[in-house]
Amino acid sequence: MKLERLMTITILLLNRKRVQAQELADQLEVSLRTIYRDLDSLGQAGIPIVSYTGMEGGYEIMDSFRLDRQLLSFDELTALSTALRGLESTKAYDSSNMDLLLSKVGAMVAQAEQGRAGEGHRIHVDFTPWKNSEEDQTRYDALRQAVNEHKLIRFNYTSRTGDEQEREVEPMALVLKNYAWYLHGYCRLRDDYRIFKLTRIRELNIRSETFIRRAESLAQLNDRWMTPERNEEFSVVLRFKASAAVNVMDHFDHKDIERLPDGQLIVRTTYSSERWLIRMVLHYMADVMVLEPADLAAKVKTTALDIARQYGGLDTE
Repeated sequence: MKLERLMTITILLLNRKRVQAQELADQLEVSLRTIYRDLDSLGQAGIPIVSYTGMEGGYEIMDSFRLDRQLLSFDELTALSTALRGLESTKAYDSSNMDLLLSKVGAMVAQAEQGRAGEGHRIHVDFTPWKNSEEDQTRYDALRQAVNEHKLIRFNYTSRTGDEQEREVEPMALVLKNYAWYLHGYCRLRDDYRIFKLTRIRELNIRSETFIRRAESLAQLNDRWMTPERNEEFSVVLRFKASAAVNVMDHFDHKDIERLPDGQLIVRTTYSSERWLIRMVLHYMADVMVLEPADLAAKVKTTALDIARQYGGLDTE
């Protein structure tokens, strides 16, 4: 415990210009007497700690002191810190452990470069999902524990087609993709590897039974997921009203967009899923019209009429 405490004090002093003894005692939950002894031990170990008295007093490490950065430059440490803060936003790791890790990275920056430390905050990476409830966090924590402890799990799962089945799975790994968490696992129902979206998992049950982890690596599991069978792509031409310009620019590549003199936009692009495209068009409601192909435009019209009939009062010939 003393060694961990000495390390924590050193990291705090390296990341802060000056720290008061009482603040160290409060953070480490020890007495002032213990802090004074620890500071003396650090001094005897060769770490140049200077004390200052008065209202603004406290302890700090001399500016000339620096830690060996293991050949990492300031820019590389800044990039590492930015990446870690992005990972912190996912809540994939315990916050206290992540805070300590970030402090360790910060401590590798020399005192002379502390003034530049703010440069790392000019880029912020945030992977926080739009939907991030307490229930989602609890489910994630339970699955992470099951992955780490090789425990078999059972749950009800809703597939992309809407079918719901009970699954018995050997959990292999968790992966964050496009602001959503997924579980890699070996499904005993399908007798094959599968990936499950966490938001579609219900009635999760972590079993006491353990399993022997299969040989498939995380890289191999990701390769299975990233190379699905794709339908043949087809070309489409869409016309958007000027009021939809912002959404169009967010959704499509600029090279695929043609802006007309009246403000409308023509988009020429390709899709591999007709069903997905129809859903996307309906998302834009009356702000978009399918110009080509004609058969797709007819299917969009049929779908829109089916929706209207659900609300009643639609006059059809």
